[in-house]
Formats: sequence, structure tokens, C-alpha cells
Amino acid sequence: MGGHPVKRYKHLFFDLDHTLWDFETNSRDTLRDLFVDERLSERGVPDAEAFIEVYEEINAALWQRYERGRLHKDVLRVLRFRNALLQFGVKDNELVDRLGRDYLDNCPMRPALLPGAKDLLNDLDGIYRMHIITNGFHEVQHVKLASSAITKHFELVLTSEMAGARKPDPRIFESALKRTKATAKESLMIGDSVLADMEGARRAGWDHAHFAPRGDHDPQATYGLQRLSDLRAILL
Repeated sequence: MGGHPVKRYKHLFFDLDHTLWDFETNSRDTLRDLFVDERLSERGVPDAEAFIEVYEEINAALWQRYERGRLHKDVLRVLRFRNALLQFGVKDNELVDRLGRDYLDNCPMRPALLPGAKDLLNDLDGIYRMHIITNGFHEVQHVKLASSAITKHFELVLTSEMAGARKPDPRIFESALKRTKATAKESLMIGDSVLADMEGARRAGWDHAHFAPRGDHDPQATYGLQRLSDLRAILL
């Protein structure tokens, strides 16, 4: 089809972590600082990268349980550090509590966005109404948006705690439509998670764009994106 793309959408709903906000970079920088601050090398953890590798593997598995509703967030916050330290033979409840608290205080303050996110949001601003739908913890999502200076782009920031349901549950998508007075037909979900974002949007009857930098796109997604800038061809 030649010429300008047809503007089918009025509302763009973005996931935040791993889609706009560079969770991996921000988290790893925080963990490196905590490794030094807590002198974990003196406790038998060989180096920061070993700590990060173990933590990320444990955290990913716990998040899957959290997203399926099988784990409370307060338990997740404790277990991820407790289980990571246990891998290095460290048992220290006070240290675990400190790491959990300091990570949550510091990580959301980091400003890194994924490549192209800022320019894309600037270009889409004023053409579309933009929103966030996130399973991330309610109390830190606004901090992340402010730290990375992108708050101004979004009308609604809907967390799973506000909606009373987590992606992929269709109820969070229904809550998003109700709060923005949008219809499913004029809405596009943009996110990195096949389960939470793509399957969730499908079940809600929305079009959905899968952001997969490694190229492993959900074959059922309406659009596949290797870079965020790939959205330009669809939306601008």
C-alpha cells in the first residue's frame, strides 16, 4: 500500500519495563552499586556479574509465578535476594531486607530508556493519546517515568494493582478502555511479553505490536518490532 499509513488507532498503550524503560540496564547498574555498598565480595560472592546472573535467573522465575497470581509481591521482593544469596552460601536476613529495600528505592530512579524510545514518544505526541499498562509495582512506576523524563507523554498509567488484575487477564485491558473511553478497535498494545502483552491484548480483542529486539517475534502478533523505531512505519 503506497502513501501514508491509514491512521487506524487513536490510543496507544505501552508496557513500561523492557519496552520503554530500560529495565535491564537500570537494574544491573543498581545491583553493581549494591554489590559494592554491601561488600558482597567479602561475603563470598565472587563478583558483581556473578551476582547479577544468579539474581536475574531467580527473579525471572519468581516473576512468572507473580504474573500467574501464584506469588504475592512482598514475598517476591524478599525471595529474589534471599535465594540469590543462598546460591553463594550467604544466609543473612538483615542483609536480604536491606538489599530488597535499597534496590526498590534506587532502581526506579535510574533514567535509561531503550534506544529510540524518547524520539519516538516525541514524534507520536499530539497525534495519538498514549497510556501505560504495567504489571510493575504501583509505587515505583511513576518514579520510573519521572526519572526518565517521559511522564508528560502519558494520560493514563494503569498498574495491575489499580485494575485489580494483571496482564494477560482481559480485565486490565477492559479497565484501560473504560478509564480512557477508548474502544478495542482504536487501541494498540505495544509490549515485549508474549504472555502478558500479546496474549493479553489478543484475548481482549486488541491489535498488538510485539517488541522483540532479538527477533523472536510472536507469530500471532499483529506487528513484529525489532526496534522501537519500527513503529514509525505503522503509525506515522
